[in-house]
Amino acid sequence: MSALVELGSDHDVAIITINNPPVNALSPGVVEALSKAVERVCEDENAKAVVLVGGGRTFVSGGDINEFVKFTSGTKRRDGSILLQALLQIENCSKPVVAAIHGNALGGGLELAMAAHYRVAVTSAQVGQPEVKLGIIPGAAGTQRLPRLAGVATAVEMCTEGKPIAAQEALRLGIVDQLIEGDLLTGAVAFARSVVGNSVRRTRDLTAKLGTPDENTALFAAAREASTKKHRGVAAPLAAIEAVEAATKLPFDRGCEVEQRLFNECLFSETSKAMIHLFFAGREIAKIPDIPKDAPRVPVNVAAVLGAGFMGGGIAMVFANAGIPVMLKDANQEALNHGMDLIRRNYAASVERGRLTQTFVDERLELIRPTLRDDDFSEADIVVEAIFEDMGAKKVAFGDLDRICKPGAILATNTSSLDIDAIASVTNRPNEVIGMHFFSPAPVMRLLEVVRGHKTSKEVIATCMHLAKKLGKSGVLVGNCPGFVGNRMFGLYRREAQFVVEEGADIEEVDKALYNFGMAMGPLRTADLVGLDIRWRIRKEHRHLERFGVRQPIIEDRLCEMGRFGQKTGGGWYKYNGDRTPISDPEVARLVRLWSADAGIRQRPFSAGEIVERCIYSLVNEGARILEEGCALRASDIDVIYVNGYGFPEQRGGPMWYASVVGLGTVYQRTCELQRQHGELWEPAPLLKRLAESGETFADYDKRNADRASVIASPSALPTIVSSERQ
Repeated sequence: MSALVELGSDHDVAIITINNPPVNALSPGVVEALSKAVERVCEDENAKAVVLVGGGRTFVSGGDINEFVKFTSGTKRRDGSILLQALLQIENCSKPVVAAIHGNALGGGLELAMAAHYRVAVTSAQVGQPEVKLGIIPGAAGTQRLPRLAGVATAVEMCTEGKPIAAQEALRLGIVDQLIEGDLLTGAVAFARSVVGNSVRRTRDLTAKLGTPDENTALFAAAREASTKKHRGVAAPLAAIEAVEAATKLPFDRGCEVEQRLFNECLFSETSKAMIHLFFAGREIAKIPDIPKDAPRVPVNVAAVLGAGFMGGGIAMVFANAGIPVMLKDANQEALNHGMDLIRRNYAASVERGRLTQTFVDERLELIRPTLRDDDFSEADIVVEAIFEDMGAKKVAFGDLDRICKPGAILATNTSSLDIDAIASVTNRPNEVIGMHFFSPAPVMRLLEVVRGHKTSKEVIATCMHLAKKLGKSGVLVGNCPGFVGNRMFGLYRREAQFVVEEGADIEEVDKALYNFGMAMGPLRTADLVGLDIRWRIRKEHRHLERFGVRQPIIEDRLCEMGRFGQKTGGGWYKYNGDRTPISDPEVARLVRLWSADAGIRQRPFSAGEIVERCIYSLVNEGARILEEGCALRASDIDVIYVNGYGFPEQRGGPMWYASVVGLGTVYQRTCELQRQHGELWEPAPLLKRLAESGETFADYDKRNADRASVIASPSALPTIVSSERQ
C-alpha cells in the first residue's frame, strides 16, 4: 500500500488508515490509494467489516486547497469524478464500512465519512461542510448525502454557513451513529463487529428526511432570502441551496450532476479565487522572516488591562473568553463599576441571543478581577493599556506600568495610531513594549494589529503573535508608522468620501455606492458609528504631519464644532432618534453645500462608479506605499487587515487583490488622471507605477519578496493626516 494509506486488520475487521499529515487532506495520491485499499478489502474473504480512520491528530480535514488553485490557474485539469467514484466504491462495498472520526471531518472529510455505512466519533470531534468560506460548495456529493442523513434544513444551514458542529449535535441530527468513550479505534472495531450481518445501509438510498414539496418550498424560499441578505455578492450559499434542493427532487446520480455543475461555476468564479486567496493569506500572516516558528515566548498565564471603558472591558472579555485570568483596572470605583456592568450586559446579551451559555459566561466572569490597586498588576505577564488616545496620558501610564510590573512582563498599548517608540521611551524596558491594536468591539472583531517598536524584542513579538491566535484573532505584524497600516489607509479612504460630498455628491449616495460595492457599511455611517470626535482628536494630534497648502476635508471638523459626534450625540452625518437607524438630515445637507460654496469648491454630479474608484483606489495607492516602505510585510497582509478589520468584502479578496483583478495598469492610469485633477494627494505610489508598467500583480511582488527583512519598526511621515476610525 501507499505510505499515504495503510491497510491493517484486527482479526476479522479491516482497518484503513489515512496518513497525510498534518490534517490528512485529500491530496493527490490519497484518494487513489484509498480506492485501492477499499478494493482489496472488498475482495478479502477474511474481512467481515471495515473501519476507516485518520492517523495522527484528525480524521480528514478536507481537500487540498492548493489543488483548487491549480485548477483555476489552468496548470491542472480537474476531474471531479475521481473522488465521487471512490466514495461510491466505499458505499457499494458489500461489507459494513465504519468511519471513525476524531479531530475534524470537514469538507471532503465529511463527504468521505458520509459515504461510509456508519459513522462513530469521539466526543471532541467536529464535522462540517465549510466550502462556502472558500466561495464554493461541496463537490463530492456532500449536498446530496447530508440532507439524507440530517434533514434538509440542517443541510442547508451547514452548507450555507460553513460552521462545524460538535459530535454531540451530529449524533442528535443523525450524521453520527454512536459516540465512542475511550480509545476510538477499539470502539470503532467493536461497533463494526456489532453490525456484521446487517443489511448494508447506503446513505444515497435514504429518503425519509428529504421532506415533502410543500415543506421544502417554504424552507428553500426562506433560505434564499436570508442568504441574499447575509451573504451579499457571494454566489456560493445560493448555489448550495440549489444543490440541496436538487437532492429533494432528483435521483441521487442526477443530483450529483447538478452539484458538479454548480461546484465548477463557483470554483472558477472571481469570488472563489478571492476567498481562496484570503484563506492562504490568513496562513501567511504567521510567517515573520526574522522570527523563527520555534522562537522563545513569554508564558502568559495572567493578563491585565488598564482602562475599564468600552475598549478595555472588551479586551478583558477577549482574555477571559480564551480562558486567561485577567485583571481590569481603572482610576476610580465608579469607572470600574461602570466597566464591569458593561461587561455583564454584553455577556447577558450573548446568552439571550443563544451565542453563549450561562455556564460559560459565569466561568468567564470568574476570570475577570476588577481592581483599583496598582500593586495587583505586579502579578501580570502582560498588560494591555486601553485608556483614551492621548500621548501625554499614555506616557504617564507607561511610566507607572514600568515601575509596577515585574521584570519580563510585556507592556502593550492598544493605541490605534500613536508612536509606539515614543510611548516606550518613558520606560526602562523598551524591548518589552509593543502595540496590540484591538478593533471595536474587541470580543467580535477578528483583527489584531501587532505593532513592532524599534526596540521590541523578538521574544515579545513571537509571544504576541502566538497569543493573538490563542485569543481567536488574526494577528498581523505591522510597522510603527502613524495610523499603522489599517488606519493610515482608512484615513485616505475616508478623506475621499468627504471630498466627493464636498464636490457635490449626496451623503446617502456615497454610503450607498460603497455599500453596494460590498463594504459592510458606508464610510460616513461608519464615522457616525465610531464617533466623529475620535478622528477629530487624532487629527489634532497629527496636525504637524499635514503639508502646507494641501487640501484637507472641512465638513467633519465643522460638524464636531457643532457638537455633532455621530450616534452618541444623536447626530453626525445623519441624525438618530433614540436608536442606531440613520436618518437623512436636510440641515446637514444644506450646511455641506453652504460650507463647500464658502470654500469655493465646484459642485457636480457623481456616478456610483466614480465614488467607488475615488475611495477604493485611494486605499490601493496608499497600500502600495506602505508595502514598499516596509510597514506591511505582504500585500496579502493588507488584505487580511481590511477584510477582518474594516468590512472590506471578502468576495473581492481585499483592496490589493481587488486592484490586481481590475488590473494594476488600469488602477495606475486612473490614479494618474486623479493626480492631474486633484494634485499631489493622488501622486501614484512608486511601487504601483512599477508593477503596472511591468504587468505584474501584488501577489507577484509578495512572491518575489517572500524572504525580505521583517516590517520596519520606526515611524515614517505621512503625506496626509491619518485616521482612527476603527479603534
